[in-house]
Amino acid sequence: MELLSMGTPLSWEETKYYANHVRHHGIEQFINVFHKNKDRTNDCLYFGDEVEYTFVKFDDANRTARVCLKAQYYLEKLAEMERTGMGCKDADWAHEYSSYVIEGMPGKPFGALSSHFKAVEDNMNRRRNHIQSLLENSDEAVLSITSFPRLGCPSFTYPRDPLYLHLAYQAQGRSLFWPDEAINNTRQKFKALTRNIPERRGKKVDINAPIFVDVNTPQPWIEDLPTEASTDAKPNHIYMDTVGFGLGMSCLQVTIQASNLLEARHLYDQLTPLTPILMALSASSPIYRGYLADIDHRWSVISASVDDRTAEEKGEVPLKTDRFMINKSRYDSIDSYLSTEGSKYNDIPLVYDQEIFQRLRDGGIDDLLAKHFAHLFIRDPISLFKEKLTSDDENETDHFENIQSTNWQNMRFKPPPANSQIGWRVEFRPTECQLTDFENAAFTVFVVMLTRVILSYNLNMLIPISKVDENIKRAQKRDAVITERFYFRKSLSASIKKNQCSSSVINGGDASNTTLTSTSDQRPCSESYLQELSIDEIINGHADKFTGLIPFILDYMDNIEIDVDTRCTVSRYLDLISKRASGKLQTTARYIRNFVANHPDYKKDSVVSQEINYDLMKRFDQISKGLIACPDFLPDGKSKSKSSIPKAVLAANSDQTKP
Repeated sequence: MELLSMGTPLSWEETKYYANHVRHHGIEQFINVFHKNKDRTNDCLYFGDEVEYTFVKFDDANRTARVCLKAQYYLEKLAEMERTGMGCKDADWAHEYSSYVIEGMPGKPFGALSSHFKAVEDNMNRRRNHIQSLLENSDEAVLSITSFPRLGCPSFTYPRDPLYLHLAYQAQGRSLFWPDEAINNTRQKFKALTRNIPERRGKKVDINAPIFVDVNTPQPWIEDLPTEASTDAKPNHIYMDTVGFGLGMSCLQVTIQASNLLEARHLYDQLTPLTPILMALSASSPIYRGYLADIDHRWSVISASVDDRTAEEKGEVPLKTDRFMINKSRYDSIDSYLSTEGSKYNDIPLVYDQEIFQRLRDGGIDDLLAKHFAHLFIRDPISLFKEKLTSDDENETDHFENIQSTNWQNMRFKPPPANSQIGWRVEFRPTECQLTDFENAAFTVFVVMLTRVILSYNLNMLIPISKVDENIKRAQKRDAVITERFYFRKSLSASIKKNQCSSSVINGGDASNTTLTSTSDQRPCSESYLQELSIDEIINGHADKFTGLIPFILDYMDNIEIDVDTRCTVSRYLDLISKRASGKLQTTARYIRNFVANHPDYKKDSVVSQEINYDLMKRFDQISKGLIACPDFLPDGKSKSKSSIPKAVLAANSDQTKP
């Protein structure tokens, strides 16, 4: 969770009053950062991950499992251990939206050497072991799950206020199901965000996830809800009504530093078509509010949970007081590519603030990048602190990050922080949390390896933005990994020349006569280069259709210096990805569905009872600790992951490993 500012939160009316102030200074801050960093080059290809961990409390006597609201308590213990030199030097920790989740990340980024790929899992394992060592009770567990299945059900938290339902209704989000106690109360931003989103949109949040219709599921399936909810709740859908149902879930995110600005824009574009593929492969959230859903991925749920658009902005009524009609939630897919070649595939209308766009152009920002940020800045800030109103635009980026970091999209283009040694980065954001460190490392390494392959072989992954959007819709469906087909290129042979974007344009020169401008005649004249492939065909290849992403990675490893242990470790990760893609191994979502379907307490009515949830969480705890084998879910054996890299290797590659 980004931008954890501290201070006195403003009301929504006050925040709205200062919205233009934040936008104006945010853009000035970006312009300053851009010009300070536009020419930096040869940055190390660092990467890092963020894994979010959920605390769970078991009651073995009553066979219940609840989320444990002790995240802040354990974060304070972690901080105290770090102050006294007893902390985990390999990890950093951060607050999250909910009071039962913390975020863990490597203490320093992994480097560009192939040997760093075998360090990821070991680092994740150290993080998990460090948190587990702090747990004070044997009935507590820490799990890297995307979504606790019974979020929003009665008594889903521990400890629990006896006035739970009353307090929930009076909570920040006016929820029927979600109490304030489940929101991190140490960061005022989170409560302000929960309060301001419904206030801005003019009504409560309404989320509707399609119910999975089993043989005993009533038809139509309609919940008995209070009158105020009945107008928003759709038949045959699971109704949720506050931000917490989205931001209370977890994910795995990967950030990659590029060597320069051009490369960052290139990677941002090239990775975007891969986001739906990783969605389907990593799907792990088929249960909401204690009901089986007909989706396997959280994307549409979290998108709706923070959708702050008004009726005018959604196009439900004509524009009168608002400025724009906006096609998507602020948590959704990107709307435009940023590179020269990518601009040819920008085939959906891009809504952007013309005044901000002109200020960026006047400030020396090229056309594509100016439109990108002018598009992000059509949004209002949704939380603001009194102490942050005054800013030093030369040396701070708080106002820029206020809006940049609350555009939660499948990819994020990340400029360097103010006055920092950190370079231009991209963040890969759609992947769901996996149960084990092995899986989370596998997905992290897979994404990062693809960036190396893309850059080394100059591959072209680009497809029209509209097709990315369609692929994202398909990727969320039940068992999408084996049942859906996705738009993908027939060939990844590059039509891109390195350094194609002229430095004068990227550095802010006149883009009007260059290929950086996005015009309709630049787009491919037909879509004959596209085909619809299964995930298996995209990942593993098909003799007559497509080479496959894993064969590219294997070929890449054949042509670089890579030690035996690293090759063995990466090969095991690729084996997991390959078998998940082919259906030989189940996704987490499919594993959960099968567990529920085979549980003796399941009545084939879509209901995930407290007892089923208890047994499922117990099973997750066993799997994450490696206590049981799951041959239909995880491959046998262990990787050779370890954090240490031989000194001789580091010395021989010092130019790639220096901070």
